[in-house]
Amino acid sequence: MAKIYYDKDADLNILKGKKVAIIGYGIQGRGQSLNARESGLNILVSELEGTPNYKTAVADGFKPVPADKAAK
Repeated sequence: MAKIYYDKDADLNILKGKKVAIIGYGIQGRGQSLNARESGLNILVSELEGTPNYKTAVADGFKPVPADKAAK
């Protein structure tokens, strides 16, 4: 049987004050980035410059960087 997790099961304070890199701004990356930012986390998005997803990330208020820079 699958386990269902709720907000009370996660402690976002562990990530407060840290930078969280999301590699890729596709269907999953966009949703996770927006939700995490709305939760008060410091999000760094990685996406290839010039791609449609890069443009979407910029339109959503992020400043995408290459993956190697996000990983540092």
